[in-house]
Amino acid sequence: MQLPQVRMQSKLAKIQITQTPVQQTIVQPKADQTIRQPKAEITIQRRPSKMTIDQSKAWEDMNLKSAAKSISEAAQKGKEAVYKGMQRRVSQGEQLMKIENGGNPIAVQGKQNGEKPMKHFNIGWIPSHFAVKTDYQPSELKINVQTHEPIIENKPNKPIINNQPGEVETSLLERQSLSIDFNNLKFKNLNFEMMI
Repeated sequence: MQLPQVRMQSKLAKIQITQTPVQQTIVQPKADQTIRQPKAEITIQRRPSKMTIDQSKAWEDMNLKSAAKSISEAAQKGKEAVYKGMQRRVSQGEQLMKIENGGNPIAVQGKQNGEKPMKHFNIGWIPSHFAVKTDYQPSELKINVQTHEPIIENKPNKPIINNQPGEVETSLLERQSLSIDFNNLKFKNLNFEMMI
């Protein structure tokens, strides 16, 4: 027995896609930068050291005095001798005024006035300790530094962008199709029979 058959064959349509990719270039120019460094300002103030040596006392101890100093000391000694002599004469005059009180003031005064004071001997050319005076003032140094900050200038440059857009093209590569085939299919009517 043969069964009737209907055979169908179909093909799908095929679409073709062609794509051109996007092309993009980016160029970044370097930034322009300038740096200036002003010089620092330095000021130096210096006071020199000072040393003073005073040896006038040592010279005086060795009896090597200046003329003004020698004259001043001689005048002072002269005044002191005058005052001492005046004092002695006043004292002796008072003793003589009171001679009636007894005693022998004339002999005593003769002995006092006749005796010379004892001379003292010493080496005169050796100065006393610490006769030379020294004074030292150290130097002073002042350094002043004034710094300046660097001057930095920046100028950025924008990037250069080139863009070429891509493309997409679609096309029909193959059309769809449908085929129908009949097998063992009969059409019957009253008077006839027909194979399809």
